[in-house]
Amino acid sequence: MRFLFLIVLLGIETVASLSAQINERVYIEDNTILPEKKGELSFEIDNITFFKNNEYEGDILKGHTLPGFWLNGKVVYQPLENIKLEGGIHTLYYYGTKRYPSYAYMDISSWNPDSYQHGIRLLPFLRAHVSLSKHLDLVLGDIYGGANHQLILPLYNPELNLTADPEMGAQLLYKSRFFDADVWVNWQSFIFKNDIHQEAFTFGLSSKIKYNSTQSDFHFYSPIQVLAQHRGGEIDTIQTNSVNTLMNAAAGIGMDWNARYRVFKKLTAEFSMLGYYQQAGKLWPVDDGTAFHFALTADVSDFRLKTGYWKGTNFISLFGIPYYGSVSTVDQTTVYKDRSTVYAGFEYSRTFGNNYSLGVDVDIYSTKAVGLQNKTSFSAGVYLRINPSFLLKKY
Repeated sequence: MRFLFLIVLLGIETVASLSAQINERVYIEDNTILPEKKGELSFEIDNITFFKNNEYEGDILKGHTLPGFWLNGKVVYQPLENIKLEGGIHTLYYYGTKRYPSYAYMDISSWNPDSYQHGIRLLPFLRAHVSLSKHLDLVLGDIYGGANHQLILPLYNPELNLTADPEMGAQLLYKSRFFDADVWVNWQSFIFKNDIHQEAFTFGLSSKIKYNSTQSDFHFYSPIQVLAQHRGGEIDTIQTNSVNTLMNAAAGIGMDWNARYRVFKKLTAEFSMLGYYQQAGKLWPVDDGTAFHFALTADVSDFRLKTGYWKGTNFISLFGIPYYGSVSTVDQTTVYKDRSTVYAGFEYSRTFGNNYSLGVDVDIYSTKAVGLQNKTSFSAGVYLRINPSFLLKKY
């Protein structure tokens, strides 16, 4: 395993993007409203079928396998040039299980009652999307979440594109020549009076300052990202540590080299400083921490080669891969004050027309910390997304 790690690392040392090709071709959902679709009523199927295996070493994170799919069937209607309405059902299924937690599927243990759905995971899906101007869009209901936020790896684990519930709440999307912003609230757990679980929601900001055109040979930019999660409410029945507020933030500088050669297409380098802060509560054993992250990636034909380095001091990520954190997910009382992770890997992705795409990725992580034996872990997955649309009627 260590030998394989060195081969991959050396192979990408000179050509190694931050937002992965699989993000762009498999995970990201199109969030544009096309004026020419005014009056169209259609039926759309959106599905990712996946098989992902994580062979993790050490006590930071236990290995696991994810075999399954999620499926979203919805009716889409665009009554005006700037308004799109979508409604349907979202399902999640893992092969070999018949029981799914009913509320806030991701990280339910701290604030969810012992309540389950049986047979298959089912959720209603409803989205209202309004284009307010050339630059600004408003989304209510099921927002464009996951990879669409374009968060850096230490803040968001790409695996959540397979396992997390659709994000629901409100969202503002702004895009201009020199600045992009995605601002959202994801309401993860709602409570009534005397409920025995916690209210929970996440606020997010993902923005990018663009110093020149994205089509320039060398494009420079700065990502600025913030995540804050609040758990607790005035009307629940939990009396001890019932309010928790956790925050992550990142700011950095990046460069795209748009090489545009026949095989070698693009090189991206990005450096970010990160912070963690527990503003209220004692959910985590440390109250604040810092980290930095460097990533280098290269697009070579349909492959993306990637490598990076992360180092943190008492840093905890709300939604990132636990390897970008100082706390063990196996025993949350175990804290490694100074930890570092080197990672390397590759992705292969391919599109089949406009509505079908395939992705394969392999990642290797090597972690170090005082009091922790150096461990090397491995992860690999294959993903197929289908997203056909069928026109039912043109009004």
